[in-house]
Amino acid sequence: MLPQCILVFDIETVPDIASGKKLWDLGDLDDRDALKAMQAKRLQKTKLSDFMPLHLHKIVAISAVLRTQGAVKLWSIGEEDSSEAELVERFLRGLERFEPTIISWNGAGFDLPVIHYRSLLHGISAPHYWEIGQEVQSFRWSNYLNRYHWRHIDLMDVLSGFQPRAWTSLQDITVMLGLPGKMGMDGSRVWDAFNSGQIKKIRDYCEVDVLNTYLVYLRFELMRGHLSGTDLEDECKTLREMLADKQEKHLQEFLERWSEITN
Repeated sequence: MLPQCILVFDIETVPDIASGKKLWDLGDLDDRDALKAMQAKRLQKTKLSDFMPLHLHKIVAISAVLRTQGAVKLWSIGEEDSSEAELVERFLRGLERFEPTIISWNGAGFDLPVIHYRSLLHGISAPHYWEIGQEVQSFRWSNYLNRYHWRHIDLMDVLSGFQPRAWTSLQDITVMLGLPGKMGMDGSRVWDAFNSGQIKKIRDYCEVDVLNTYLVYLRFELMRGHLSGTDLEDECKTLREMLADKQEKHLQEFLERWSEITN
C-alpha cells in the first residue's frame, strides 16, 4: 500500500549571477562574462568541475506529480513569469498544508539544499517543513530532514544503499527500466534556454523528469512489496489516462514513447 499523499518533485536551476557578482566582485561584467568568470573561479577551486556550488543556483522551475487516493496530477508550480521566491514559497506551502511523502532523485543532495539556500535568501518561513519532533511528536520518527527517514525518499540515495560510489543518473535507470527518459533536453541546456526566454521549455523538461521519477518510484514500491504486480499496472493505467487527457506536446510525446517501449 502506498502512502495516502505522495508528491514527486524536481527543480531546474541556473547560476545565480547576482550573488556570484557580489561574492567575487564582478559588478562591472555583463551576465555572460560574469558567468565565465564564476566558472573559471569554480574550476580553479575544485580542479575538476565548473559546476556552481549549491548556494549559487537560482531556481527557475519546480514541477511535481501528486498522487492521492488513486488520482494523479501533474503540473509546474506558478506561472512562466513567477519569481523564484514565489516558486519556492508555493512549493513549501504545499508541504506545510498536505504533509505528503515527497519523492525525488538526488533531492537530498541537490534539490532540497538548493531550496534551503533560496528560502534563506528570500526569507521564506516553513516551520512544519523544518519540524523534527519538537512540536509534532510524529516528526521525531519521520521528518523531511533526516537522511534515513521515509517522509522524503531520495530514490538515488536509497537505491544506492546510501553509498555515494553507487550513485547513478535518473537517465541511466529509466533507460534500464524501459521508461521514456529524457526527451531532447538535459540539464546542461537549461542556461541557454533560460537566456533565450524559453521558460516553458524548461518547465516541460522538468515535468518529464518528474514523470520518469514517479515511474521509478512505483517500481521501487513493487520491489518493497508495497505494490503487487496488479497494483503497479493499475497505477500506470491511471497515469496513462491522465496523460491521455492532456494536450501538451511534451506529454503526448512522453505517452507515445512509453507506449512504444512497453508494446
